[in-house]
Amino acid sequence: MINREDMLELTRRMTPARTSFVRMAGCYTDSGGEYDGSFNIHFLKLSGSEKARNLAIAKKIPFAESNEKLREYRFPETSQGPGSIWQMLMALRECGLKNDALLETFYDILIEGLQIHGAYAIYMFYDRYDIPAKASDKERLGESEEMFPYLICAVCPLVGEYEPGNPICGFLFPAFVDRSGDLERVDIYAERAAWGDRIASILGAKGRKFRCGL
Repeated sequence: MINREDMLELTRRMTPARTSFVRMAGCYTDSGGEYDGSFNIHFLKLSGSEKARNLAIAKKIPFAESNEKLREYRFPETSQGPGSIWQMLMALRECGLKNDALLETFYDILIEGLQIHGAYAIYMFYDRYDIPAKASDKERLGESEEMFPYLICAVCPLVGEYEPGNPICGFLFPAFVDRSGDLERVDIYAERAAWGDRIASILGAKGRKFRCGL
């Protein structure tokens, strides 16, 4: 189960003034769902308005209704071997989204697996959250307790030329559990049940199906 307080701790920082986002990358598809170009940029090079707009997209994933539209999945050992999507996500996290060839491979896998009709964008965000220590009464102590590098993926239909709308699905990897990263879990967001089940299948993650209870 996802602890809502964990998600709120992450999303409270997703403002232009407080963000520690490092890089964002992404690709676009045309109306037929075919690859139509990509980009990769350091987040600090964006203008203030661009930061705000893209942070709003990223925030939609962890801020979604916990345990309803945002659900926790696990990667079984069989999904963590060489050549797995889990291994690819680990590599993307390790390089901070700087490996374009690896990103292109990941985009291809997502596009093929999602099979979404119409033009859409896949946005990837990389952040390094320096988790502050907290006392037993939850008062912030100030000094760092742990570094949490993570990825957010958001799949957004295009509402204009290369202009993404609200995400319809995506994920947070690794999951943020009890104020710490859990490399064996991923939090998957879906506006519709079918998209959540597809994302889970693509990633090789196991858990309660989105269609249960929705």
